[in-house]
Amino acid sequence: MIRLTSAALLLAAFIASPVAAQDWRLVIHGGAGTIARENMTPERDVEIRAALTLALETGSEVLANGGTAIEAVEATILVLEDDPNFNAGRGAVFTAAGRNELDASIMDGRTRDAGAVAGVTATRHPIALARAVMENSPHVMMAAGGADQFSLEAGLEQAPPEWFYTQERYDQLQRFLARDLSDASDLAGADYKFGTVGAVAIDMEGNLAAGTSTGGTTGKLYGRVGDSPVIGAGTYADNRACAVSATGAGEYYIREGVAHEICARIRFLGESPQQAADFVQAETLELGGTGGVIVLGADGDWAFSFNTAGMYRGMAEPGSEPLVAIYGDE
Repeated sequence: MIRLTSAALLLAAFIASPVAAQDWRLVIHGGAGTIARENMTPERDVEIRAALTLALETGSEVLANGGTAIEAVEATILVLEDDPNFNAGRGAVFTAAGRNELDASIMDGRTRDAGAVAGVTATRHPIALARAVMENSPHVMMAAGGADQFSLEAGLEQAPPEWFYTQERYDQLQRFLARDLSDASDLAGADYKFGTVGAVAIDMEGNLAAGTSTGGTTGKLYGRVGDSPVIGAGTYADNRACAVSATGAGEYYIREGVAHEICARIRFLGESPQQAADFVQAETLELGGTGGVIVLGADGDWAFSFNTAGMYRGMAEPGSEPLVAIYGDE
């Protein structure tokens, strides 16, 4: 069994304290998986850290200026969706049919309003479309052609297929299609399962929000939907407990109801974000699901928990430089 990685152990110098009045906090991820130092070029390492830092700075500016947690989560994820280093928006992985089909969700912890989209193909920023579904429709989730049509009617920025295309992701699809079906290890890499982005925030009013955005998994079949747009699996926020965004093997995260399960343990058992996240991650791993979560409690306590070699992650709060990390040993 893979040992869970604890922020309390790996980032002892940055252990979170409860949020004081008028404080805010922002925690992000850019995917979890087989992220090892030996597989990362120095240039890519610098790119990833710079991208995480920019996302944190963007969301932090919103919160520091009195913006809401929802606004900060969306602003943060917009940055990550435009960065081809992540499997969300531009740089999303390809389906088996050679398309980019995008999923996203967002949730307001104050009202527990939520919006989600699945299988969208032409909206530059799926997280913005998820928010539009939440605020401008009677629904929680919209999918495929209907969601694309709603995006047009909502006046959101559209993008052609070329915008989402990157050579790296296309090459990953070709390797996936040519894989050796008798060798399970051939599907073990981060190329195929991970790269989702997400953010959780608490604003000056003490309100929580969470959001998640992804391109799904390389080579996914027609109509496949993972955990990222599923409220309670990949995303959940409730001012009574916490905000969660997940990244990992979506089928297992759906079966476990990871995001809601973590919040329920915090709310009803009084566990800390780290305790709840580690427990649920361990249960998900027993099913066969690997990945990671970020959690931000109603009191401002926060956690990273992942059972993979690494997770792109970061945290920002008033009065300190943004924290960013990639590998499991930092």
